Parts: sequence; structure tokens; C-alpha cells
Amino acid sequence: MTVFTGPRYATPDYPATFWQLVDRAAGERGDDVVLADDHGRTLTAGQLRREAERAAAGLHAAGIGPGSRVSWQLPTTLEAMVVKVALARLGTVQNPIIPILRDREVTFITGQLGTEYLLVPETWQGFDHGALARRLAADQGLSVVVCDHDTDPSSLGGALRLPVGDPAALPPAPAPVPDAGVDDVRWIYFSSGTTAEPKGIRHTDGSVMASASGVVGQLGARAGDINPLAFPITHIGGATMLTASLLTGMRLVLFDRFDPATTGERVAAHDVTFLGSAVPFYAVFMAAQQRHGDAPLYPHLRACVGGGAPVPAEFQASVRSVLGGNGIANAWGLTEFPVAASPTPDDPPEWLDHTVGRPVPGVEVRVVDADGKELGVGDEGELRLRGPQCCQGYVDATLDAEAFDDDRWFRTGDLGLIDHDGNVRITGRIKDLIIRNAENISALEVEDAILRHPDVADAAVIGVPDARTGERVCAVIVPAPTAELDLATLIDHCSALGLPRHKVPERLELVGQLPRNSMGKLQKAALRTQFG
Repeated sequence: MTVFTGPRYATPDYPATFWQLVDRAAGERGDDVVLADDHGRTLTAGQLRREAERAAAGLHAAGIGPGSRVSWQLPTTLEAMVVKVALARLGTVQNPIIPILRDREVTFITGQLGTEYLLVPETWQGFDHGALARRLAADQGLSVVVCDHDTDPSSLGGALRLPVGDPAALPPAPAPVPDAGVDDVRWIYFSSGTTAEPKGIRHTDGSVMASASGVVGQLGARAGDINPLAFPITHIGGATMLTASLLTGMRLVLFDRFDPATTGERVAAHDVTFLGSAVPFYAVFMAAQQRHGDAPLYPHLRACVGGGAPVPAEFQASVRSVLGGNGIANAWGLTEFPVAASPTPDDPPEWLDHTVGRPVPGVEVRVVDADGKELGVGDEGELRLRGPQCCQGYVDATLDAEAFDDDRWFRTGDLGLIDHDGNVRITGRIKDLIIRNAENISALEVEDAILRHPDVADAAVIGVPDARTGERVCAVIVPAPTAELDLATLIDHCSALGLPRHKVPERLELVGQLPRNSMGKLQKAALRTQFG
């Protein structure tokens, strides 16, 4: 068997449960600040454990207990991190939902999961999450818990805006399931993937914690590092980074609002040693550096890290020129298998420009052709993965057979190869997926919406390269005879059908016909060549 593994970094010493990780960190580095935010608040490891117990008691008083199915849709705040840990303390099955999802997706997610409790802010960024939650409560019978995010934390003396209670009333902390040391499923993440409906991905405490191996190993997170997080920590990357922080003492600084005009300077105020994550964030950091002048705005920066979407080589060159260093160490993974491979910040620029690094500790990669035959070094095929951070399958178990081969290797759907240096190179996607601002968008879902317009005879949606967002949504449309269609009309139509803003097309191309093969299958590769 041709199996590729990465450098022999030591695998971190993971405890049996996520709560045990929090408890151990509080005991070993209780006075170290592991979380901070843009409002001047901080939490040490010891305070995180204490606040999580208080919040767990408050949630327990609302009826939440071991095994409860809890969905929560909160922005990137200290409160969200404490909720994450509090639910781990209670032993719930928790389902973080990214804040930009709206009625259609949240209704589907809570319905499929059978959510019993939904935690939301009343309003956030102009959207009425509370109203949506109460509609779901009426339709599905779930209970709503509102976590106050409208009150300015400074008016509360920095106190957390969460329901709290007496930790003495808590049930016992969750224990690992004794079956071969494997935890039961306690985390459900939904990813749009390549299907119109989101896919519920089942993770254990063990698989979630194992996703931090690359952050600790290849990226070299350590005590004294300061890492700003402006992406939604309801992605699985939020749990990855919190795990790495608790393992090493790295400080995470949380930014609940991303403002291109100010975030670069606000990040710099924390004297960060890391910058991350996707292309749009680095565009903001570079613009801030250019406003600042020749002196380094981030003087102690030692690593630029990324993940979630490709980084064009020309963009890497700009990062090196403006921010210094070798470029962005862009990791590769999926919600089903987070952080499977990662470069190191010290890898040569050629590697950072064209690869996603080597498999992280404990991960195996193999490359197969369309018939499942294993391929060797330099041969392109589908990348398949095996390792401790692999999910346990899907909420919809009918998806499992397609996701795993007979030997339980995970089929990534990504095309790539392993080069002679042992690095993974991603060359394409089997899945019809658009990644914009590190968010997965199903082309099928957008096409379904577009085809409901009376002036559309045929349509295809593709991702085209964009220097700011990584990819943009491009609609290629055959208009109905005599119809007049423009981008503004298309945007209004998709928005009226409930598509979130990040999925609405940003580019429109009108054509006489779409390329199809003899079986009628759409040839999107030709469209990408023509319009990409």
C-alpha cells in the first residue's frame, strides 16, 4: 500500500474528553490568559473553567443536560467560547451554527438534528435571530435560550453576557465511553459541501481535539503566542484553535465584528505573533500595513497561517512583500477531517505557494485513480485520508457509504498528488463546490434558485477566481427568448428566495447555450476555462 505520512512531530497528549482538557489546562496554567477579545476582556485558563461551570449551571437550570441536543448560533465572542466549554461540561451533543446562516439553513439543520435547545443572540448585525428562533420553537417544539449580545460589555464591567447558576447543582462531568477508549459523538457540524442541503457531520471529543495536531506540530503554536481570530468560531476551526490554546497556552484574541477599515489596526493593538486565516483577511492586514508606512505594524509576527480556501501564488508574493516572512502556511482539511495537512511557516516559498504541506501527526494520505487503484509519488488522483480527526459519519447515515471506502478511508473528493518532497498538492475538486471567503457554497443550491426565475431557460453556477474572496459566484445563464436579465435583477430574485448574501451571484454571463456532453451532462470545466 502506498501511504504517505508527514514529519514525525510528537502527537500532543490529549485527554479522554474535551472537559478534561479544560480542567487540565486550568490546573497546569490557571493564571495564563488563553482568551481575550476586542472589548478589553480576558480569561485565564482557570477563569475559563470557572465561567464555563457557572454558565453550565445556568444552562442546566434551563433544562439542558447530558445528551441534550443543543444548537447554538453565536458570533466570535468570549461568550461563545464559554458556551462551547459549558456544553462540553454538561455532556451535550452540541451543534455550532455559523451566524450568517438564515431561515432556510437553520430550519433544515435543527429539523434534521432534532434540536431540543437553540441558543442565539436576540439580534446580531441587523438580523433578528430571536424571531427566527421563536418561529422554530413554534414549528419544531424546541426551547430557545437568548444569550445577550446587545449590551455593551463595558457597561457590565466586562462581565459575560450569559445565564449563570451555582456549579454545585451540576451533574457529574461526562466520562469517556469505555468502548476501546472511543468517545461518543458530542459535536455536530453542518457543512454545505456539494449538496443543496447542509450535511451534518458527527465528531467525538477525540476527533475534535485531534484536529489541533497540525497547529501544535507543523505551525508550532506555543506559550506566548497571540493569535487573532476574526472568522466564525462556530466552524470546526474554532474548536481546533481552542484545543491548541489549552494545550500550549497560546492566547486567542476574538473579534466579533470584521471591519476592513479598522480590523487590521485593532489586531495590531494586541501585538500578535500569528495572522490568519483566508485571503480577505490578509488583504485587510496588508492594507493596514501600507497605511502604517515602512515600520512593521505587526513587529512580532512570526507566522502567517491559513486554511479553508486556496491562496493564489501571486497573492502569496504580495504577502511576502508587505508583511514579510515566507508567505502563508495554508493548511488543508475538511469539516469531516479537519487539518489533515499543513506546511510550516519556515517552509520554502515555493512550497507555500503550491502545496498545503505534509500530513499532520497521525494522519495517513493515499492517492487513488477513478477505479480506486493506488497511485505513487507525483501521480494525480483522489486524495483519501485516515487519522484520529476523522468524523464518525453523517447525521444522514445514507451519506456514509459514499464518504468512506471499504477500508474506512475518507474520500475527500479533492484531486491532488504527493510530490517528491512529501507535500500534498491540491489540483482540483471532484465536488462541485465554490469556496468564497472560506465558506462552502453549493453550486446546485444557487442553480436551483436561479432556475426558478421565469426569464431563465438554463443556468450553471461556477466559482471563478477572485483576489479578495478566493472565489466569487458566477452565474452563466441562457435567458428565455426575448427576456432581459441583468445582475441586479438576479440578485433581488435570489435574495427574495432566501439565499444568504454570500451565496448570491456576484457575476452574470449570458450565453446562447451551455456546453453539455452526449448524455446531457453539463461540462463546467469548459465554463471555468471560458470565464475563469
